[in-house]
Amino acid sequence: MYLRLGFVPTIVVSSCQAAELFLKTHDHVFASRPPQEAAKYISWEQRNLIFAEYGPYWRNMRKMCTLELLSQTKINSFKTMRQEEIDLFIKLVREATSDGVAVDLSAKVATLSADMSCRMILGKKYMDQDLDEKGFKAVMQETLQLAAIPNLGDYIPYIGALDLQGLIKRMKVVRKIFDEFFDKVIHEHLLSENKKDKDKDFVDVMLSFLGTEESEYRIEQPNIKAILLDMLVGSMDTSATAIEWAISELIKHPRVMRKLQMELESVVGMNRIVEESDLDKLKYLDMVIKESMRIHPVGPLLIPHQSMEDCMVGDFFIPKNSRVIINVWTIMRDPSAWTEPEEFWPERFEGRDIDIRGKDFRLIPFGSGRRACPGLQLGLTVVRLVVAQLAHCFDWKLPKGMLPCELDMNEEFGLTVPRANHLLAIPTYRLNNESG
Repeated sequence: MYLRLGFVPTIVVSSCQAAELFLKTHDHVFASRPPQEAAKYISWEQRNLIFAEYGPYWRNMRKMCTLELLSQTKINSFKTMRQEEIDLFIKLVREATSDGVAVDLSAKVATLSADMSCRMILGKKYMDQDLDEKGFKAVMQETLQLAAIPNLGDYIPYIGALDLQGLIKRMKVVRKIFDEFFDKVIHEHLLSENKKDKDKDFVDVMLSFLGTEESEYRIEQPNIKAILLDMLVGSMDTSATAIEWAISELIKHPRVMRKLQMELESVVGMNRIVEESDLDKLKYLDMVIKESMRIHPVGPLLIPHQSMEDCMVGDFFIPKNSRVIINVWTIMRDPSAWTEPEEFWPERFEGRDIDIRGKDFRLIPFGSGRRACPGLQLGLTVVRLVVAQLAHCFDWKLPKGMLPCELDMNEEFGLTVPRANHLLAIPTYRLNNESG
């Protein structure tokens, strides 16, 4: 579909065949990002990975993130930390079982995700008030909303400075909050002792490249701040949202929950919680996560791409500087690609080699091609691990006698799409081990 938004020619891609043309066949032409007011103000003049224009700087930052921050070795080095946080999380939820009251799962999952992200990226947990009086989740959601709201200045550049929607004013507030917070974090790291390699968080790794001539990554403090914000937004909010939707669908579909619990019983047993080494053996869990991400992609529209030159895509001429929006929400519910696409039915993946990592264009929640999400492996590990724990350690029922089919599944607007209302459910501990 071709639209003209202000002065910007815009193409909306809503089929897996078209997505493959833009993200694979002509990926080299559409690998850039359009200039955006949000990126300019919030991510230090597009110095981050998500919004940076395609070119040497982006390639360099992508290489650093992929090799130094998000490699399998680095992800594995935080395994113990993830287990510690999950043990604490299970303990907190288990304490609530004695009261028989509903737990705010959305809030608890958001806190777990924030704590894991902060320890891995920043080296320690931070309290909500360390960032701002509004707290981490509120500031993150404001950031994601500002990045998602259509801004007139992006489409009619000469009126951008007028800030008719008041968005730039809000962006400057968010930028100031993160600026001050990251300055404090970087200062703390510069004062701290040298850490062993395995204990190095993302800030330590990037500071080791700061201003050094020998390093191939030429980065200064603003670059570090922009990448840190990428990592926090990319790991904190997206993981929490994906977990929240997967558990919502499991509670709404008791048959699927029971089948997953039976798999967990046979693979893990009833005497311990799930460990990361179990994940590869949990085939049905894998199908549940794929199906949940198909129906509830964390980002329903991938971040816009921009053409770097004139290009023929199929029979269509796409001019240079066109904006391309990939509508993954529609692609992953396309009746020509999926049987009964609106139904939550994990068994659809049984015996089918449908890849979630960007090779199969029917299922691209993480995008595909050069601009695919570099944190895909980390994200999948966290989501699968937490969903497995919640299904294995507890039975869940809805409060006030509500039936599973009555569970509210409304969404909230943003760059990511979380539940509109928090998920409240009553847990019952189901394992044999007394220690938890």
